Amino acid sequence: MPLTMAKTGIISQIKRVGGKEETRRFLESLGFVAGDPVTVISQISGNLIVNVKESRVAISRELANKIFI
Repeated sequence: MPLTMAKTGIISQIKRVGGKEETRRFLESLGFVAGDPVTVISQISGNLIVNVKESRVAISRELANKIFI
């Protein structure tokens, strides 16, 4: 399921990162790598603040839909 459907505060594991090659590389540079844990901190107007690799990152709903947990 996409990251946008994750419950707030629950640690999930990234299964895969989809999208075009450029999008995948961008998300990987932010720390979204298959096999790593990710936690949704909050959702604001569909956009997400997530905790990944000990950092908080804000991503749009479009990008979050390309990250599968």
